[in-house]
Amino acid sequence: MFANVQTLPLILATALFMENMDSTVIATSLPAIAIDIHTSPIALKLALTAYLVSLAIFIPISGWMADRFGAKTVFRAAIGVFIAGSVACAFSNSLPAFVVSRFLQGIGGAMMTPVGRLVLVRATPKSELVAAMSWLTVPALVGPLVGPPIGGFITTYLTWHWIFLINVPIGLLGIWLATRYLPETAPAETPPLDFPGFVLSGLAASGVVFGLSVVSLPALPPMAGFITVAVGLISGVLYLIHAHRAKNPLLALELFRNQVFRSSVLGGSLFRIGIGAVPFLLPLMFQIGFGLTPFQSGMITFVSAIGAIGMKFVTALLFRLAGFRRVLIWGSLVAAASIAIYGLFTPDTPYMLMLAILLVGGFIRSMFFTGVNALSYAEITPADTSKATPITAVFQQLSIALGVALAGGILEVSTSIHGGPLTLSDFHIAFFIVAAVSAAASITFMRLAPEAGSAVSGHGRLATPKTLETVSTAGK
Repeated sequence: MFANVQTLPLILATALFMENMDSTVIATSLPAIAIDIHTSPIALKLALTAYLVSLAIFIPISGWMADRFGAKTVFRAAIGVFIAGSVACAFSNSLPAFVVSRFLQGIGGAMMTPVGRLVLVRATPKSELVAAMSWLTVPALVGPLVGPPIGGFITTYLTWHWIFLINVPIGLLGIWLATRYLPETAPAETPPLDFPGFVLSGLAASGVVFGLSVVSLPALPPMAGFITVAVGLISGVLYLIHAHRAKNPLLALELFRNQVFRSSVLGGSLFRIGIGAVPFLLPLMFQIGFGLTPFQSGMITFVSAIGAIGMKFVTALLFRLAGFRRVLIWGSLVAAASIAIYGLFTPDTPYMLMLAILLVGGFIRSMFFTGVNALSYAEITPADTSKATPITAVFQQLSIALGVALAGGILEVSTSIHGGPLTLSDFHIAFFIVAAVSAAASITFMRLAPEAGSAVSGHGRLATPKTLETVSTAGK
């Protein structure tokens, strides 16, 4: 039991934490990196975009790769590629080299997250999936929050190179743990790779991600971003036509006929738009609106990570008692309300009150993500798990990128209206709008049946000794 509910997710979380932390820790170090490689921080943001584009291109083939070569093998190889990309980043001495290195990192990251989740889903009985997911979702929530203070500390007291070099021991530990403890997964018979689908899906996802990421960058004209988004959308339409005709399409869109899967993906994506905006808006508001240092703002936002970790102790029991539908409806509304409350923060707000609100927000968001991730697989057959995984991962990346783009766009529009620099009220408006978008996720979950996902949550079913044991160990 211990190995299923805790050990396996935590082994996978080693790699996922490394990826999620690395994607945010670099943001605080951009000025220092830019000086060393003789470029500007604005131009260096292209390296961040290169990572997102790489994810968007290669996530769709992660399920096919796992089936073709074995999920355990691909997971370990993905960590190795991520380590290689990290070392290349540390030794980059020019902007092109750094961009290419981040793209290489993205290839590893594109395989680590979805394949890691696939390993967990295949190795975990459905009755234990909520408890296991509660451990796996922690790094996704903690990484972006601890990234800024860690990045600020390393850049201030060491050098920015260590941001990437610390991935080497963490990654090697993850490979060793995966080799020793992950279940063996033999390669399966797979149809040939849907290459036209790979090209179209890659253009669609990377076009949207790249366009949304650079549309507000001064380094490129806004029209370049709009054109790229348009190319991505057109490619997406062409992929839909292709997928309807192809015998074995890369992304199995027929899974969206399942109401539970459709609600979990679309509702989760709406909610992630708000969550994707928070790590971007909150530190900026603390630094620009409150006048705090990057390290001070990072230490304040870190308390959300504590709430995220604390939630795993009661998640399984909560979903068993109330069911997916009720918890996700109210969870999305309460979490969205916590985002809106950030729009009421001022320099006069007591810090203890802000910390308490951030703690509750992290608590609720952790519960929501655990539930929506588990619900994605609640009514998916074991044979279709490799098809569901890349779809959920692609939508996650797109929604997070959209959240950052939406937040940046709101700030741009707000400052253009009053014709001055960023003010505290600009951030307040942004928080209210992204909170409303996240709250809209509740509408999606209202369409679920009360018993939806009961095989996973155990809601409305007689408690078996096995189920009770799962709930008990999840609270330890």
